[in-house]
Amino acid sequence: MKKLVLLITFLFSLSQIGFSSQAVSRGLEVPFVNKKLANGLEIIVLQDRSVPLVTVEAVVRNGSFTEPPELNGLSHLYEHMFFNTNRAIEIFRCDFFNSLGRSDLYLSNNCPAAMRYRNQVGDVSYLRTIDEIGFLRNGSTHEEHVNYYFYTTSKNLSTMMRLMRDALVYPSFNEEELRKEIQIVLSELDRQMSEPGYYLERTMMDKLFYKYPSRKNPGGTRETVASATVEKMRLIQSRYYVPNNTALVITGDVDPEEVFKLAEQLFGSWQKGEDPFVKYPLVEHPPLQKSEAVILTQDVDNVIVQFGWHGPSIGKDDASTYAADVFSFIVEQPSSRLQKALIDSELATSLNVHYYTQRNVGPIRITMITSVEKARQAIKKLKEEIASFMDEKYFTDEELENAKVLLEAENLYRREKLSEYTHELGFWWAATGTEYYRNYYKNLRAVSRQDISRYISTYIHKKPYVVVVMLSAENQKKLNLTEKDLLGD
Repeated sequence: MKKLVLLITFLFSLSQIGFSSQAVSRGLEVPFVNKKLANGLEIIVLQDRSVPLVTVEAVVRNGSFTEPPELNGLSHLYEHMFFNTNRAIEIFRCDFFNSLGRSDLYLSNNCPAAMRYRNQVGDVSYLRTIDEIGFLRNGSTHEEHVNYYFYTTSKNLSTMMRLMRDALVYPSFNEEELRKEIQIVLSELDRQMSEPGYYLERTMMDKLFYKYPSRKNPGGTRETVASATVEKMRLIQSRYYVPNNTALVITGDVDPEEVFKLAEQLFGSWQKGEDPFVKYPLVEHPPLQKSEAVILTQDVDNVIVQFGWHGPSIGKDDASTYAADVFSFIVEQPSSRLQKALIDSELATSLNVHYYTQRNVGPIRITMITSVEKARQAIKKLKEEIASFMDEKYFTDEELENAKVLLEAENLYRREKLSEYTHELGFWWAATGTEYYRNYYKNLRAVSRQDISRYISTYIHKKPYVVVVMLSAENQKKLNLTEKDLLGD
């Protein structure tokens, strides 16, 4: 950690005196190795022998971008079902009932049906040791990927990969377990809906992606989740849980060749499926036809202002995705013109600029927190700054080059916590593919002022936008904000 702090301090000091990224960085690379099996399953390995720990993660290109309204939220429910009973666990239980001579339990647990999978699943004796192994497990669902992961000591790599295989390939979808998980997911939704931030997010996404809002809503709706069935779980499995739509990301104290060998042994017979995005193409989100303003009343102390635009999509305009990341980083630096105009002037207490890299239209959002007393002036000033983004003097050449250096330093910092960096590798595989991320920092360093201008002119400057202002009903009475206040020149 000490070395990394020194590195970042060194890079930051160089940024203050105007050294270029070429003088500091000769080419940061993400040192993973990867291999694709014959069935299309991609194996990504990032070795780090510093501590005897390993993370085993499965990533599936699934999530809300695959969900029409009638399936919205079911990718998330599937994630909750992932760590429940699978065919291997069923066989293990049935073997145990047999060993006790309990034919009543054997039959009541439908063991004759479960045993039909024994030849496919193979040896399940490894499950005897699961309770003795110290490991953590979890999963998460996003717009364009779902991931599942185990953390454990490196000596348990083989066991964790087998456990992952059986959960991925042989789910059971027990009816009773599904009913329990439905209630858990509904409780999660209720908690989310009790938070003001949920309504800001949903309002912005529903307005930006007005024709297909379910495709940007990973949580889904209570109605859809409550009506889930085993048949719908099987539908998701058959469409998206195929090896050619999945990656395994293994990081930590591992040997890549050993991982590739284990993956071949365990996953090589997993049958390749149809390309789900050929059979079920992604929707085309129509562009905004006009700017729109929403005034959202929630129980919040401050005034939260968010502007949103359609940004670039991976596979359609990769060059702008790099430019978006660099520009966002430039204007988020404390010394940037944007931060000086809003933060140093004390018009706002927080200002964030973010582009979300996505295959199916990544949103661009600028989020500002201000006070009721300064809200009108802050909104006016923020709009003036956004209108000035195309100004060739909006940022300096030094700011541009320094941003590239500091972005690389941030990556090195994130690698220090490898278990979390595993999720980053999974995200990039799902959204962009391994080659995009392998060359990410090389392409960042190639971003020019002209690239950033093209990005801004294509997606932000004089383009329709959505602006949402969230404030309390009491503060709205004081401000009496109108659509004209938010959209007018």
